[in-house]
Amino acid sequence: MSEAIFLIDSNSLITPHLTYYPFDFAPGFWNQMEQAIKNGKIAILDIVKSEILQGNDSLKEWMNALEIGLYVDHRQPNILEKYSAILQYIQRNPCYTPSALTEWSKGSVADPWLIATASAHNYTLVTFEVPNKGLNSRYPSKNAKIPDIAKVFEVEVANLYHMIRELGFKLH
Repeated sequence: MSEAIFLIDSNSLITPHLTYYPFDFAPGFWNQMEQAIKNGKIAILDIVKSEILQGNDSLKEWMNALEIGLYVDHRQPNILEKYSAILQYIQRNPCYTPSALTEWSKGSVADPWLIATASAHNYTLVTFEVPNKGLNSRYPSKNAKIPDIAKVFEVEVANLYHMIRELGFKLH
């Protein structure tokens, strides 16, 4: 069993819900997820919860009923400091266009907040996002990706399968 605390991106809840682990098909997965969240093994960022609550489905209902053991307010001073550094990095990096900064500067975009929170609290960030292949200054990208920026800020990134193995989930 892992000692790491995992901070989960909304895509790591939405994707399994909509594809391979729907509630009616894999209730055991969701029960174990709920227990890990209740016990503080999986942290929930307030912005991620807000994203999930914008839906109108069973995932929203599940999130609403969830007892969250480690609920993180993104407005903590140490998180705000990291967030600012992340946006400055994107702004100064010639591998990104100004639109990458514009997108990540939107308060409702969770990606930079997730990295800032994971960096500030030494959490492992769980996402399905993959690095931007061929990132270079000759052809700057308009899309910053979590794994690329997280690496710069020494944040460990893992996918959902890594997390469920580390936490010892069993699908019966």
